[in-house]
Amino acid sequence: MSPALYEYLASVVPKENILENEPMSRHTTFKVGGDAACFVRIEANDQLAAIIKYLNLVGREYFILGNGSNLLVGDKGYRGVVLDTTGMNKITVEENKITAQAGALLPVIAREAYQNGLTGLEFASGIPGTIGGGVIMNAGAYDGEMKQVVKNVTVFSKEGETLVFDNETMKFSYRSSSVKGTPFVVAEVEMQLQKGDMEQIKAKMDDFTARRREKQPLSYASAGSTFKRPEGYFAGKLIMDAGMRGYRIGGAQVSEKHCGFLINDGTACAADIRELIEEVAERVKARFGVQLEPEIIMLGDF
Repeated sequence: MSPALYEYLASVVPKENILENEPMSRHTTFKVGGDAACFVRIEANDQLAAIIKYLNLVGREYFILGNGSNLLVGDKGYRGVVLDTTGMNKITVEENKITAQAGALLPVIAREAYQNGLTGLEFASGIPGTIGGGVIMNAGAYDGEMKQVVKNVTVFSKEGETLVFDNETMKFSYRSSSVKGTPFVVAEVEMQLQKGDMEQIKAKMDDFTARRREKQPLSYASAGSTFKRPEGYFAGKLIMDAGMRGYRIGGAQVSEKHCGFLINDGTACAADIRELIEEVAERVKARFGVQLEPEIIMLGDF
């Protein structure tokens, strides 16, 4: 980290929030990944806007980190600046509306909705990501998705300007939105819910939790469903039918419980996981002619 970069960052966030050579294995659900050259904990919207503007002005590469639940960082690390938004996690409830900062966890927001007798977010109660990442990829489960509840999304441009996109502008689609792959950074999300019966809301959340425990390998480090669902198919069934249940490379393995999940048995490195992702995709393509596309973001040098 250059002295100029450190000096600027220290003028925006507390010095203890600026870390050098921070192991990314501490910040991803795969529990692998090399060091981030510069790692900054962000706690407020104005901090995020200011730092984004500065990094773009000086041409420094950066990555916006949520809960790391959809991320594979290379073993050789990341030479840019990682901006950790999990400290931006304020949630406010006003009648049928919930507003959450980008770093708030989806299960925490879903629980807040339940405690206020609001229905519509039950599907998110087991998704281990942040609302910022959730709206970018239109996260969903059990026939629910962010598209159904999002009213407005506040974003920062690369110049640090504040913009507000409504649901239509977000152009939500399967695991995507209009801000995915753009320089826009999500700062805050406003959701419109409905009043509901607390017992029914809890029963639905409990049902989803039980189904996850039954079908998903929750005792292992993973990034959830590894591949997007191909149109007309289910990725997990294609992988299973390709004979890859339990297939492993190093410490990375196709889950025997759910073939749509690739897991770290505790000994994997990032290269193992990446190689397994590529091998699974190749075999499914060769067997069925279907191209599997990873949901996972790959960052840094492998």
